[in-house]
Amino acid sequence: MQVAIAGLGRMGAGMARRAARGGHDVVAWNRTEAVTAAVAAEPENEGRVSVADPLERLVEMTAAPRHVVISVPSGDATDAMIEQLAAILEPGDVIIDAGNSRFHDSKRHAAELATKGIEWLDMGVSGGVWGLEVGFCAMLGGKREVFERFEPVVKTLAPENGYLYCGDAGAGHYTKMVHNGIEYAIMQAYGEGFDILHAGEYDVDLAAVSRMWNNGSVIRSWLLGLAGNAFEKEGNDLTDIHGWVADSGEGRWTVAEAIDHDVPAPVITLSLIQRFRSRREPDSYTDRVLAALRNEFGGHAIKERK
Repeated sequence: MQVAIAGLGRMGAGMARRAARGGHDVVAWNRTEAVTAAVAAEPENEGRVSVADPLERLVEMTAAPRHVVISVPSGDATDAMIEQLAAILEPGDVIIDAGNSRFHDSKRHAAELATKGIEWLDMGVSGGVWGLEVGFCAMLGGKREVFERFEPVVKTLAPENGYLYCGDAGAGHYTKMVHNGIEYAIMQAYGEGFDILHAGEYDVDLAAVSRMWNNGSVIRSWLLGLAGNAFEKEGNDLTDIHGWVADSGEGRWTVAEAIDHDVPAPVITLSLIQRFRSRREPDSYTDRVLAALRNEFGGHAIKERK
């Protein structure tokens, strides 16, 4: 199947590579053409990635009905990209937003594009920089028949049983929002637990603890494995990690939804507030663990110490 991808950042480039290596023909655009050219030249992609520049070439090089995945930062950048694509796409074409957009925005985009006859899917994606290797977990919202048209690509991008049609427009990004709220809480719990171990009277090898817990224990997880990776690289003290923990928005939106629906969500809420605190107070060990984890799974930069 042919698929277009606009935006080759960490996630977009990973999706382009995985789609191409899975047998799909990818037409790719990026603001910096050299990035697209570099991906297209990778021998592992078997010549299945073509460079589209300028953006209008994305339409010229793809056959209708087109499926255009956008992978750019949420908010203004996504709005601008959708506006540009809507001006050059044809009725029946599909825009798939694979960024971390707020579900309200996804519903708005779907309604606006419908007036032009352009179809919509929102695709919440989890997997970070590891998605190329292990697959991208994908949560999709929009019309079911549009999802079914795009499903061959999704099936390639995702690991086995790793994608789901979640409902109408916005449902994919709503599900991903809650996923990220849960992620905040899990990371906070791991950070606090390792902080206690680190502060305690025993000189425990935290990388070894992470590996041991990840074999048979009830708290085993991929995130725990990444914590082990961080301890192996940085050592028990995480001395070179600055405990400044960013948030990308979904945790805030999850808490706002909890409030709107009268759902008590104290653990998720406090995990978000702890991230705010990390930016105002001297870095704690817990915050260093969280910063290290964000770097491991998403390639998020670690803030330099002043």
